[in-house]
Amino acid sequence: MTPSYKSESDKLYKAAHDRAEAIQGLYIHLLVFAVINAGIFGINWFTRGDDGGWWFYWALIGWGIGLAIHILVIVAPVFSPEWADRKADRIITDRQS
Repeated sequence: MTPSYKSESDKLYKAAHDRAEAIQGLYIHLLVFAVINAGIFGINWFTRGDDGGWWFYWALIGWGIGLAIHILVIVAPVFSPEWADRKADRIITDRQS
């Protein structure tokens, strides 16, 4: 049986489903970021020697910038398809007046 909200508005359901997939992608990115960077930290910890330096933070910083951009894309409405629709409507309205 199809949920009632799905039959009411397929466009609304598709938008919600796309948003859920985007959030799921962010969660996966966060998990991979944490696991891989913990591994890189462990490699640096065990291979640095007595007077060795720390280098793991370079990977952390670089990937962290990419993760921050991913978070911004998901959270900030300026990057959403709805924003593009609103902006297009505004452009059309401005041209007509």
